[in-house]
Amino acid sequence: MVDLEAAIGFVVAHGDAVDRARLSRLRSGAPVPPEVLDAAESGQAPGGGWPAVLDGDVASVDATCFRLSELDDLGALGRPAARHALDWLAAGQLADGGWDEHRSLAGFAPEWATPGDPEARFYLTADAGFWLTVAGLDARAAGPLDHRVGGAYAGVVQAAAHTLAAQLAPDGTWPSFLPAGWLAAAVLHRQRMYHESARIQAVLADRIPEMSPADVAWLAATLRRVEVGEEQWLLVSARRRLAETQRSDGGWDSDDGHQFDVHTTLRAFRACRPNASEAPVSGVPFAAPRVAPSSPAA
Repeated sequence: MVDLEAAIGFVVAHGDAVDRARLSRLRSGAPVPPEVLDAAESGQAPGGGWPAVLDGDVASVDATCFRLSELDDLGALGRPAARHALDWLAAGQLADGGWDEHRSLAGFAPEWATPGDPEARFYLTADAGFWLTVAGLDARAAGPLDHRVGGAYAGVVQAAAHTLAAQLAPDGTWPSFLPAGWLAAAVLHRQRMYHESARIQAVLADRIPEMSPADVAWLAATLRRVEVGEEQWLLVSARRRLAETQRSDGGWDSDDGHQFDVHTTLRAFRACRPNASEAPVSGVPFAAPRVAPSSPAA
């Protein structure tokens, strides 16, 4: 069994103010201090996304999705910064339903975000589609129900889901990196494309024993976020794997160096914590999104 108290102790001991605020909100839904939210939102480009590098001028789909994951832990997806980023993601969808990074990022983008690369495009489509899906879930949870809330993203996510499903092989494998699998499965699950999502989940279940702790935490946190059932074998196996790989200090190893161990541990905590409401709690209502017409990336 995962030792959640030890995980809490690791984040408190090694995390910064934003990390500790993420933990507090995940534990109890505690309101996050405004100055912490401002710090977490810093560096946003005028268009709405976040650049891949400090002080960069060009926003990145990959970097924006990573920042949204941090803001989600803070209950801040309903704040203007996140809404602006989500609008930017939605407006950047290509005509085929996918996403790609701006071509100017080709010189230093990691392999999973290389502009023009088909594997990267599948991954970015799954990642962007996932966060737009989460935005729709939060909009509905924030109530009172208004058919307009979240509606502007519905067509965007549906197009992304069909793009992802069309690229699956008959055995459920996908033509991209490992994380694209659980992100795509989450998008397809919420679009009620259960057969396609289940095919991916079956492949992932077979791979759990070989996955790193960071990947298992990301997988489980992603699928729980879109309300995949706790009893599903994939999530049961993921929690077991996290219990086996938790360190004696309460943390888990990141794949990107020990400076990211706190982030991995927070993901593992989200993956294993008792069920809790995911509705925004930052005090800002989730407003109806404002989406520009879809256009190809420059």
